[in-house]
Amino acid sequence: MYPLTVSQGSNVVIGENVQLGENVIIGHNVVIYDGATIGNNCIIQDNAVIGKQPARAKNSALPELKTLPPAQIGSGVTIGTNSIIYASAELGDDVFVADLATVRERVTVGEKTIIGRGAAVENDCVIGVKCKIETNAYITAYSELEDLVFIAPAVVTTNDNYMARSKERFKHFKGVTVKKGGRIGANSTILPGKVIGQEAAVAAGSLVTKDVESETLVAGHPARTFRSVPDDQLLKNQEA
Repeated sequence: MYPLTVSQGSNVVIGENVQLGENVIIGHNVVIYDGATIGNNCIIQDNAVIGKQPARAKNSALPELKTLPPAQIGSGVTIGTNSIIYASAELGDDVFVADLATVRERVTVGEKTIIGRGAAVENDCVIGVKCKIETNAYITAYSELEDLVFIAPAVVTTNDNYMARSKERFKHFKGVTVKKGGRIGANSTILPGKVIGQEAAVAAGSLVTKDVESETLVAGHPARTFRSVPDDQLLKNQEA
């Protein structure tokens, strides 16, 4: 039995042992897979899927998949229309996932983070609190975004220097790291393993081929140091 305060639309499929909190609103055609946990005051909009097990192509170079633990959704979370939250993903309280977004397996998302429309967070990522990942951004597997990170629309991060050639690449997969308060401008591309330092900024349209030092603004193809981040842009000088 679910709390009386849970409401749901038509054609909703809820698996076994799903836990729903108080004041949960579930739209039409939602699928919630076995064992998922949904906190209080959540909104799950039409056609969303929660707890999906990952699939594997027949010719995939990845190892065989094992059944993953259920998804865990905190309280106050909104999951937009046609979004997919995979098994073993963990979303903190007050996370907002916009329409058409994807959060893959073994991803943790800190509280009050926003994942924009059509954004994709691939497997094995760690996303901090109060981050903003905007429309159509791509966060590659094995990446880490610390707290208060800003990712502008259409940013692309990468993790494979071998571009899918040779088995050697499997030993070198490495996502990107964006330290606390780091910001990446629209349409920028970050190459595998690069570190964006604390409160560093990457100008729109840049190609980052080297680590970026803290509190430094870089720009260009390839990105080069342009200047220090202005003092009035640092977190310590922002209003709460």
